[in-house]
Amino acid sequence: MKEISANQVETLLNEHAPINLIDVREVDEVKVGKIPGAIHIPLGLVEFKKQDLDKSKEYILVCRSGGRSGQATKFLEDYGFNVTNMTGGMLEWNGPTE
Repeated sequence: MKEISANQVETLLNEHAPINLIDVREVDEVKVGKIPGAIHIPLGLVEFKKQDLDKSKEYILVCRSGGRSGQATKFLEDYGFNVTNMTGGMLEWNGPTE
């Protein structure tokens, strides 16, 4: 499984790199704040929303601490998606939220 740190994701955002973030936390968690531009797909819906994702794009998955996003990363990898888990999740995120 590919991994990226929260600091590396923040650097990519600050450099205006074209990245695709998927936040797999629950609705109440996302209400507190998410990384700007992240798409919200709760972990329990990833299986049903995978057909809406583009296999030609790379996605970075985010959750609270990295566990659920790791599960989603493995699941989507098994279906041929180019995905990376953000280690440490939002607990390690020091950048802006929306």
